[in-house]
Amino acid sequence: MWAGGPSEGITRFKDGKFTAFTTANGLASNTVTSILEGSDGTMWFATANGLSSLSQDRWKTYAGVDGLPPGRINCLFEDSNGALWIGNDNGIAMLHTGQVHLPIDVPDALHEPVFGIAGDNNGCLWLSTANHVLRVYRDKLLSGNVSEVDVREFGPADGLWSVEGVRQDRSVSVDPFGRIWFSTHQGLSVVDPKQVANNTVPAIVHIEQVERDGNPIVLQGPISIAGGRQRITFSYTGLSLSVPERVRYRYKLDNYDQSWSVPSAAREAIYTNLDPGSYRFRVMASNSSGLWNGEESSLQFKIEPLFWQTWWFRLSCAMAIGLTVLFLYRLRLHQLTRQMNMRFEERLAERTRIAQDLHDTLLQGFLSASIQLHVADKQLQSDSPAKPLVGRVLALMGQVIDEGRTTLKGLRSSNAGSPDLAQSFSRIQDEITLQEPVDYRVTVGGFSRPLRPVIRDEIYHIGREAVVNAFRHASAKAIEVELEYGFKQLRILVRDDGRGIDQEVLRSGRDGHWGITGMRERAEEIGASLRLWSRKNAGTEVELLIPRQIAYELQNSKGPIRWLARLYPRKMERDSRK
Repeated sequence: MWAGGPSEGITRFKDGKFTAFTTANGLASNTVTSILEGSDGTMWFATANGLSSLSQDRWKTYAGVDGLPPGRINCLFEDSNGALWIGNDNGIAMLHTGQVHLPIDVPDALHEPVFGIAGDNNGCLWLSTANHVLRVYRDKLLSGNVSEVDVREFGPADGLWSVEGVRQDRSVSVDPFGRIWFSTHQGLSVVDPKQVANNTVPAIVHIEQVERDGNPIVLQGPISIAGGRQRITFSYTGLSLSVPERVRYRYKLDNYDQSWSVPSAAREAIYTNLDPGSYRFRVMASNSSGLWNGEESSLQFKIEPLFWQTWWFRLSCAMAIGLTVLFLYRLRLHQLTRQMNMRFEERLAERTRIAQDLHDTLLQGFLSASIQLHVADKQLQSDSPAKPLVGRVLALMGQVIDEGRTTLKGLRSSNAGSPDLAQSFSRIQDEITLQEPVDYRVTVGGFSRPLRPVIRDEIYHIGREAVVNAFRHASAKAIEVELEYGFKQLRILVRDDGRGIDQEVLRSGRDGHWGITGMRERAEEIGASLRLWSRKNAGTEVELLIPRQIAYELQNSKGPIRWLARLYPRKMERDSRK
């Protein structure tokens, strides 16, 4: 026989002797609240500071460090599987095979102080807490997956005098007939689990009313609700013939909610500021046993858009924004084109003035000097030592005059009758005296388009400089010029197989030579991109890229051809090559 007191430990009477056990012997606390003998003969002692066991005269203590919830242990119960259920001031725990297990996710009622635990033959545990009388499936607690549906709450409607448990040993117990006895603040109650069957009758749920900002909406025919900032309230009710107070509801708004709401006793669902569109409100009810076995009630409705939420308004705004951007882009392009034309006209006037000055001063002076030198040469005797020197000077002056005329021709080449780029590049070979033959080719790709005159001249000068350098300095066997009239840009590529250019010269040019520097300056002036590539004994490539809005004179192109070129640029380029 065992006996315990509130603060004196426990006493065992065996073989006519009394033996006292306290904390000095291994008891968790001298305050013992409950004593239970296990099916294997182990004695269990619930105390204020933890759980103690005595088996074969060996003590063992379980406390918070072993996984038990903190607080006083109030009751113990061993089920048919040998698992020990522990009720303390912070809920319920289970001890099995030496390990403490806690239900992870349980309803709030199972976190209250548990004063008594008992089990029935149906696999259920009956619990008395500070404010509830509960029935919960044991397997659900063991698995740690307990929901509101798995916990049945009993109250005065079921015949209980009270639902407030008392903190005393054996406040819940089972008699030999399987009935569960509860000791509560208002008296003693008993329940026969065999007669408490689950209520399988489904609850009936019905949507009673829908309000918009407090104004009822007629629930007949297609339901349409005006858009804008609104507060929509759905009122519903459920019918359960057993215990209506236990009916719980959950709802979901299709096209808005991701999942069902948390079950609650509230009979209203409120939504604010719904976007335009079609929605379907659904609601379900559980019966007094927590079963969601009834049919759902649903309501289809539509939120009408305000005029600024309609598709045509948004499309109009998008089109307006697009047209505005296009207008600003065209305006800016027009301004840039006008500024560029003014710059080109100024440069053209400057070039014309320079050509006139060169023709009227320098070139005329060379011609006059050359004529006088010819006169002097004729007056010299054939055996005069100065005769060869004068001849070399005359030849040099003739070369300078020819180059000056070529330069003047380039400066004055911006006229309506000037040849196109392909013809101009083809004639460069005729202007240069070559000692060895060179394979020189000019190819054209794409749909030929008119070029701005000044841009054409700058392109020609850049390309001519590259070609002349290849003829004079590269010792090339083959030189190729590619003109590609692309839809987005004009591309000129000059390629040779000569000896190449030193990388330092390619980057910064050569002292006293301004060819590469001049090409870069001209490309920058017209907004073009110039790329030079060269390797020793691997040839040189000069690539010039001019954007279409700078190079092409589109306003002079024929309308159908221009639009076809814009819509089908690749096809037009392929056709132009045939």
